[in-house]
Amino acid sequence: MDVIVIESNKEISQGLEILKLMASLAILLGSIYVFYTYSDLSVLIRALLIIFSVVISTLIFFTTHRGSIFWSFLQGSRVEMRKVVWPTKEETLQTALTVFIFVLILGIFFWLLDFLLLFVTTFIRG
Repeated sequence: MDVIVIESNKEISQGLEILKLMASLAILLGSIYVFYTYSDLSVLIRALLIIFSVVISTLIFFTTHRGSIFWSFLQGSRVEMRKVVWPTKEETLQTALTVFIFVLILGIFFWLLDFLLLFVTTFIRG
């Protein structure tokens, strides 16, 4: 008897998850529809409607299981971002200059190679 109740609760919670996701998506799509359909309304009102619907649908999304997984991913990403050692301004300038010089050298090399191959093919073709 307990197994049936647990499976029934799982089905109800999965159904609720799907309903929440569908509601979140419906709010977003509905606001986009209203934005383009009622173009005679003020742009400010339509933009506020979009912003409000994005906030509401995001809040609904974060109440789902997938939303909580996504939130924990964002928290983990924030922790990892704090661990990154960012280069100094001098290191960034040196790296950018090195890349620029190598791109310039390779550009000249391929230009000369193209010129040489053009010369050879025109010489062979007569």
